[in-house]
Amino acid sequence: MSFPSTIQAIGIQKTGDIAVVEKLSVPFPKQEPNQIVIKINYAGVNTIDTYFRKGLYPIKSFPQVLGAEASGRIVSLPTDNSVLSNEWYKKRGFKVGGRVALYGLGAHAEYVSTPWSMVFPLPDSVSLEIAAGALLQGLTAITHMTDGYHVNKGDVILIHTVAGGLGLLFTAYAKSRGATVIGTTSTPEKAEIAKSYGADYVILYTKENTVQRVLEITNGEGVHAVFDGVGKDTFMANFDIVRRKGTLVSVGNASGPVEPIAPLKLSAKNHKLVRPSMANYITTPEESTHYSKELFEALSSGLFKIRVESVYPFSTEGAQTAQKELTTPGGKLAGKILIKVADE
Repeated sequence: MSFPSTIQAIGIQKTGDIAVVEKLSVPFPKQEPNQIVIKINYAGVNTIDTYFRKGLYPIKSFPQVLGAEASGRIVSLPTDNSVLSNEWYKKRGFKVGGRVALYGLGAHAEYVSTPWSMVFPLPDSVSLEIAAGALLQGLTAITHMTDGYHVNKGDVILIHTVAGGLGLLFTAYAKSRGATVIGTTSTPEKAEIAKSYGADYVILYTKENTVQRVLEITNGEGVHAVFDGVGKDTFMANFDIVRRKGTLVSVGNASGPVEPIAPLKLSAKNHKLVRPSMANYITTPEESTHYSKELFEALSSGLFKIRVESVYPFSTEGAQTAQKELTTPGGKLAGKILIKVADE
C-alpha cells in the first residue's frame, strides 16, 4: 500500500495560548520496526493536550503534533520478527484493516505510527467514536483506582471534579468497587449528571464550602482518598478533607501545577501522597493487555458509559474551539470532546 509523503495534523509551532493550535502539514510518520501505522478516524481531546500546548510538559522539538489518544484502522503492521513472534503481540490478533484505539503523543493526525503495545484491538461492541473517547480516561480511572489508591468496598472517596469525562468514569468505577462517592462540580445540571453515574453526594463548589460539606457528610472523619484533577486551586484543602492514614492522589493540573509540598506536611495525619502517570501503569505488554481488557469489558458491560459532549471538525478552528471548551472554568462540559479526523 502506498502512503502520501505528507499528512494533515493538529499541532503547535510554539507553546502559548489557544491561538497557537493550528492545522499543520507534516511528514508521513516514520514507521519503526516495532510500530503499527493507523489511519485515524476519531481523536480524543484531553487536558494533557493543554499541558503540552502551554509548555507545562516538555516538548523536544517543533512542530509538535498534539493529542494522546485516537481510534482508526491498521494500515501497516510491525516488521520486526521478534515482535511478530512475541506471545503478547500474538494475543492481540492485529491485522491490516482491524479497528483499534491507540495511546501516545501525536495522535491528532491523519496517520499515526505507534509502538504495538500501545495499540488496542476493539471488540465489536465498542465503536471507533466511543473508543477515542474512552481509552485515556478509562485507563486512567482503572489504573489510578487500582494502583494509585486501591478503592475498596466501604471506602469514602472524593473526586474533583466529578462531572467531567474522567470524573464520571472515576465515579462509575468507584461505585462498582462498593465505595461511597462524594464529588465536586460547578452547576446543578452537572451535579445531576454525576448522580446519574452513581455519585452519592455532589458539592457545588461555586456555592458551598467543600471542606465543611465533606466533614459534615463523613461525620468529621474525612474521606479515605481524594482523586484531584484540578491541581493548584483545590489541592491544599485536600489535607483537611482526607482522614488519618488517608491518601491524596494528584491526577492532573487543570488549574495549574500544585506547589511543592514539604514531606513533613504528610505527618500530621500520616497521609500518603501519590502523583501517578497512567502511562507508567501500562508500560509493559502484560500491563497494557491486562488493563485494556478490563477497560473494554467495562465498556461492553455498560459500566463505563462514555458521554460524548462535542465532536469538532479536523480544522484549526475546530481544534481551538475544542480546547476552549475543555478549559473554560465552570463551562458546560460534562463529558468527552472528540475531533472527527475522517469518515469511517
